[in-house]
Amino acid sequence: MSTQQPTPSPPSTPAPAARAAVDFFFDPACPFAWIASRWMLEVERHRDIDLRFRPMSLYLHNEGNDLPDWYRELVDKSIGPVRVAVAAAAAHGDGIMRDLYTAFGTRIHQHKEDDFDAVVAASLAELGLPPELAEAAHSTAYDEEVARGHDAGKDREQGAYVGTPTIHVDGTVWFGPVLNAIPRGADAAELFDSFRVLANHQGFFELKRARSGGLSYD
Repeated sequence: MSTQQPTPSPPSTPAPAARAAVDFFFDPACPFAWIASRWMLEVERHRDIDLRFRPMSLYLHNEGNDLPDWYRELVDKSIGPVRVAVAAAAAHGDGIMRDLYTAFGTRIHQHKEDDFDAVVAASLAELGLPPELAEAAHSTAYDEEVARGHDAGKDREQGAYVGTPTIHVDGTVWFGPVLNAIPRGADAAELFDSFRVLANHQGFFELKRARSGGLSYD
């Protein structure tokens, strides 16, 4: 009988994961959506994902809610940039959402501009879009389309939003992750890998801890 040990087979190479489909629902006024969106753009640099930006509305999400005065003021004026984003997409295609959201969010969150009409005007000018699109901010002409886009982001089983940011990953609907800073590089990719594992686990639905620290947009 031979005592020669069999040569171990080399480990098999794992099959590459299918391209992740990610729909990111944003309201330009939400700081947590802004941070999470910048994280997703960082992930896009390191992972093969199909990332689409789609509008939702804090105004519609909070209809009928009793809110503190400061937040009610923000929610009431938040509908303006959302209407403009929808109007711009209707005229120039959904692909404009990404750049327009970046233009809005940079001004609102990083530059701390609170005059949303000025934000809209400057953002349209930056992207070379017709200034007339700003009229949509104070018009109801696109409100049916805003509502359709908003409803597309809802959890289908609950028929509502849990909160914002809302991200659809591989067809599953998630509130969060809620981040107070933007992960970068390998950290961003590693967080997404972990998030995707949880998102695709049929029995998983919530993970939460107490918030601490301020927000950073760096």
